[in-house]
Amino acid sequence: MQSNDDRRRPRWVYSVGDEPDARFSLANERTYLASVRTSLALMAAGVALEVFDVGGDSAPVVAASILLISCSIVLPLHAWWSWARVEAGMRRNRPLPPPRASGPLAVAVAAAGALVIWGVLS
Repeated sequence: MQSNDDRRRPRWVYSVGDEPDARFSLANERTYLASVRTSLALMAAGVALEVFDVGGDSAPVVAASILLISCSIVLPLHAWWSWARVEAGMRRNRPLPPPRASGPLAVAVAAAGALVIWGVLS
């Protein structure tokens, strides 16, 4: 019979170090799930721009839609990678890695907003 650690994936995260306090692992998982929820909101916003014909077929609004949908595809991948890095850091009792997605994500959403405003006003 397999031990519990043999069935947990990814192995490169769970096969090292000691089991951290469950509260910290669950907080890390909640952060991951919040990123996935944000990704879904970005996808909905990008699709809504096209479905509700905001700004007509202007190029800036189409670019904003593509930017939001692209962010919604990349964000969960980054969130998973970040979850794994933090979990591995906790298991190894090392300093946690800094967040990396918040700055570029804020810039992308601000750029999408500026593109929508430009498209609607032009």
